[in-house]
Amino acid sequence: MTLTIFYDGQCPLCTSEMQHLKQHDKGDVIQLVDLHQTDFNTLYPEINVDDGMKILHGTYQGKRLLGLEVTHRAWTLVGKGFWVAPLNWPVIKTLSHWVYLVVAKYRQPISAFLAKRLGISTTNCNSGTCYDKNTDTDHRR
Repeated sequence: MTLTIFYDGQCPLCTSEMQHLKQHDKGDVIQLVDLHQTDFNTLYPEINVDDGMKILHGTYQGKRLLGLEVTHRAWTLVGKGFWVAPLNWPVIKTLSHWVYLVVAKYRQPISAFLAKRLGISTTNCNSGTCYDKNTDTDHRR
């Protein structure tokens, strides 16, 4: 069974995480779908892009997964579930969910900061400035 992950392909942090995940996907059980691809709405009408930009979406065995549920399932499928097991522990699950929501909301400025500090160059991050293509917003911090 395949896990399909709908992610923000204009977010360097998100793209880096997806690339890292796929390096471990030896069984090719994860399909990555960029929310910004031109035919997205036609191919995936069940996924609202605006909602997908707020929280990571995935589908697995006919179920929709959100946020850290996607992360937990993905790393479990590639045999690295022990890395994310604490995400399902009662107290940590609640705290990590709130941290995730903050990181998801501010992923562009976080990406810009990391790009600048770590010297990461991506298609939409240059010299520590990342751009949201939908709004051409400068997320320089």
